[in-house]
Amino acid sequence: MYNKIFLIGRLTRDPDQRYTPGGFAVTRFSVAVNRPVRGKGGENEADFFRVVAWRKLAEICGEYLKKGMLVAVEGRLQLDSFEKNGERVTMAEIVADNMQMLERKGESRPAEHVSQDQSSYPEEVPF
Repeated sequence: MYNKIFLIGRLTRDPDQRYTPGGFAVTRFSVAVNRPVRGKGGENEADFFRVVAWRKLAEICGEYLKKGMLVAVEGRLQLDSFEKNGERVTMAEIVADNMQMLERKGESRPAEHVSQDQSSYPEEVPF
């Protein structure tokens, strides 16, 4: 079995960095990825992906990523289901293993590549 996702897109907002009660850094952000086909009005359409990073990668994402930045994210798709207002809700997000900033503000050259060892993810973290 294989679960691997590669995305290149722009952050839709600044990342949200927090720490779990156990002291693990966790950062969440959204990435907009343009579709290769234009919409009916000739406009670019995009898909929006929720991304979560853990530990050192989370700290780096929280410190360096900003809204509008172009990034490459490598990770795995994770689906979570929960009950909300009596209805079953399923949420998909990308758990990041690697992140690369593809530009810095005002620069057009590649910047930095960051990797996260998958074995360092905690099994379950309450929020």
